Amino acid sequence: MTANKLKLSILLLFTTFFCYAQDYQVTSPDKKISVTIRNGDEFSYSITFNGKPVIQESALGFEFKAEPAMNKGFAVIDKQEQVINETWKPVVRSKHAEVVNNCSELQIRLKEKNGLMRQMEFTIRAYNDGIAFRTKLYRSEKNGHRQITRELTTFTIPGNPKAWVVEYGRYSSSNESEFFERPLSYFTDKTIAGMPFLMDYGDKCWVAITEAAIDNYPAFYIGTNGKQNALTTKLVPLPGEEEAGVKARFDDEVYTPWRVVMIGETPGKLIESELIQNLNAPCAIADPSWIKPGMSAWDHWWSGEVKMEMPVIKQYIDFASQMGWSYMLVDWQWYGKFNTPEADITKWAPQIDMPEIISYAKSRNVKIIVWLYNSDVNRNSAYKKAFPLYQKWGVAGVKIDFMDRDDQDMVNWYHDIIKCAAENRLMVDFHGAYKPDGIIRTYPNMITREGVMGNEYYKFSNKMSPEHNVKLAFTRMLAGQMDYTPGAFLNVTKEQYKNQTPAVVWNTRAAELSKFVIYESPLTVVCDHPDNILNQPGADFLKIVPTTWDDIHFIDGYPGEYVAIAKRTGSDWFVGVMNNSKEKEITIKLDFISAGEHSINTWADANDANKEPKNLKISTQKVKSGDVIKIKMANNGGWVARITTP
Repeated sequence: MTANKLKLSILLLFTTFFCYAQDYQVTSPDKKISVTIRNGDEFSYSITFNGKPVIQESALGFEFKAEPAMNKGFAVIDKQEQVINETWKPVVRSKHAEVVNNCSELQIRLKEKNGLMRQMEFTIRAYNDGIAFRTKLYRSEKNGHRQITRELTTFTIPGNPKAWVVEYGRYSSSNESEFFERPLSYFTDKTIAGMPFLMDYGDKCWVAITEAAIDNYPAFYIGTNGKQNALTTKLVPLPGEEEAGVKARFDDEVYTPWRVVMIGETPGKLIESELIQNLNAPCAIADPSWIKPGMSAWDHWWSGEVKMEMPVIKQYIDFASQMGWSYMLVDWQWYGKFNTPEADITKWAPQIDMPEIISYAKSRNVKIIVWLYNSDVNRNSAYKKAFPLYQKWGVAGVKIDFMDRDDQDMVNWYHDIIKCAAENRLMVDFHGAYKPDGIIRTYPNMITREGVMGNEYYKFSNKMSPEHNVKLAFTRMLAGQMDYTPGAFLNVTKEQYKNQTPAVVWNTRAAELSKFVIYESPLTVVCDHPDNILNQPGADFLKIVPTTWDDIHFIDGYPGEYVAIAKRTGSDWFVGVMNNSKEKEITIKLDFISAGEHSINTWADANDANKEPKNLKISTQKVKSGDVIKIKMANNGGWVARITTP
């Protein structure tokens, strides 16, 4: 080979290498998280945290019906970088009165070098508490829909970390199940696991995978592609498309949701994170001043076979008024038979008088929320007539139930409902719902949702262990608001527990109170009957505990063991501690309160709470910043406190 030919060969080799192996790096503001995007043989990414791999090189791209896959052979035709550093105030304060949105962002536009010459735009952000990325896809050369059959995004996990897995086994569900501790090797290509998906890597590294800003796109679940450590993105298929494999259709530009990897040295950093809301657009409601979080009474079958009758409804309104709560939720059957072709959500059942209910509630300083079955809402676009009517009646919000899906069509239905509700000044509480995605920032009337195995399961299931309740704070709650419906005051021991009406719960009264601090729900719906709460130990706490917060501080805990969280509203701090089924003593340090003397009121497990779980020990003492408090919790126990400045 001549010298000139050798030089030409080397030049071609380097040209080929640089053409197919372009690396781009994005680093978090604190420099602890680094993401590398590689445009090489395949389009891929990897993540490190404190210099150690969190996500090893993982695939990106898409497969389509009737067109080739898009995952390689790209040229970068545009690249833009920016630092986002802003502070915004949420309309509904779930964790913070002010939220810092600070990240490094890279946006690259890619075009296929040959073939169909399709383009896509890829955006990635690196925050101090994680990373997020999404893709923008464009129209094809042909008119009509493009059809996604598979998203190729993977999460290649190093080693075999401990994980907390909620496995639904199918795509259509109410997202109500238990999180089990599993090694990553537990996963198979048959697994359909929900999110958030929490992992403990050890050596001060916690990771959770979820998604944010789902719009005109299906939600995703997690499984593997046959490789133990390669978690795959399993998009929910469109109804009737299970065989064809179509997951999403679009005839115009579409953004995928943000794929989110939350990262922190402790699980508490993930609990404190505002990453999910930061990835959503600012508030789209011009005047959101009518959106008022608060506590609600609930005339539901959970607390007994409640009849849809005027005296019963008024009893619950009086209950809400006595407790100082803002709302009373009128549940099913208020419009007669539901989930039937003849159901009419614009008319009330003959035995009740809705105008009188609303007028009576108003006289007691209480507002009404009404329950609706989703098919009754959707049939003949009934909501478009009903929602303006509800606004005229003076209804404050709607609770819509039994969707049990998160495919592209259902996601878009959620958005239609939320927007129509906002136009008519109605808050929304979805039950039988998929996980939150941060839309509460954009539409704060989407104030809470279920998507959790909550208190109602005590009535008909044996799955509601204290371990489950503790794990929820570290797993499902990472996604956002959680209408768990706490407030069960018929507390029994594990040995006494059984499924019955009225429902009983297998935890202490103090543990039940702790849910009001630990769990996040700006609209908190209380499950129990007025007679079980009024004038009972702990009822005084339910009169003072807020549902929105100006600050949050994770104190300590571990999934399935216990959790201790402090939250502040104004100058008052509330602390909630929840135990698993084994009694224990812990200490908490009051290093989060301001200097000076404070008064602390505590509601603790009584000395005999292992046998009499309803019993509380209520006390008051003086404390100052940095003091250490010992907390003794019973089996299935808890502890709550309010810290005030005199």
